[in-house]
Amino acid sequence: MKAVSVKTQNGTGELLKWLEGLYEKYNRREYVHPDPVELLYAYGDVRDREIAGVVAAALAYGRAALIIKSAGSVLDVLGPSPVASLSGMTDAELMRSLKGFRHRFTTGYDMAMLLSGIRKALGRYETLEACFVEGLENGRGSVTAGLSHLRNALCRREDGKVNATLPDPGKGSACKRLYLFLKWMVRSDEVDPGGWKAIDPSRLLIPLDTHMFSMTREWGMTNRKSADLKTVQEVTRAFAALRPDDPLRYDFVLTRFGIRSDLDKGQLLKEGTFLLTACKDQGII
Repeated sequence: MKAVSVKTQNGTGELLKWLEGLYEKYNRREYVHPDPVELLYAYGDVRDREIAGVVAAALAYGRAALIIKSAGSVLDVLGPSPVASLSGMTDAELMRSLKGFRHRFTTGYDMAMLLSGIRKALGRYETLEACFVEGLENGRGSVTAGLSHLRNALCRREDGKVNATLPDPGKGSACKRLYLFLKWMVRSDEVDPGGWKAIDPSRLLIPLDTHMFSMTREWGMTNRKSADLKTVQEVTRAFAALRPDDPLRYDFVLTRFGIRSDLDKGQLLKEGTFLLTACKDQGII
């Protein structure tokens, strides 16, 4: 199927109506579990929430239930206020607290060094958002540059080595986990807790997981064969054509159909294909 670009014309009304119906029905806390974003709900202070977000995003690979369990165990070490706990913990204390931790390829040492990087970044910038903003400004407003700067601040060690717990957006990969983290911190609705004010949701890039990638290929929003940064940008543009103010509005809802066994992904694909094909037949796409 040829990749399509959705134009903002009246004929998109049925497609938007369908997506909005899904959003109203499924963009609710009751459909969150199992999703690592639920770990952020415990933190009313944005400074604590951004730390919890980094921890959850760093471990957001593999089975969702395991992600929640692993990230939750790390956050338990930091207690109810991660920012306060980190300020008083040395690297040695972090390593002792996380000794024996393992999440697939990520060890307790890896997570201790990530938390150490967070503590050092907070010592310099006060908030992780401020660190992101410095990269954003130096990168001429590029969200990818902002995330790359933040990642380097958290993962690049004094000896020149790099902690591999977070990917580098500057290398052109899809970097789903970091774009997911940014989505959590920037968007604010019943599912995404928000808190960061530096950028508008219209500038976010989609956290392209396997579910969204296969779905958007099926619908012809992209015909690229690999999930890389160019694919992320292409899919984001397709959704931005529908909702330029909030291109990630339907991300949570659509990915639920690939994650939850009680939702019919086959029917979703069928309905989406029908609506997009109708727009194409009318010359709208």
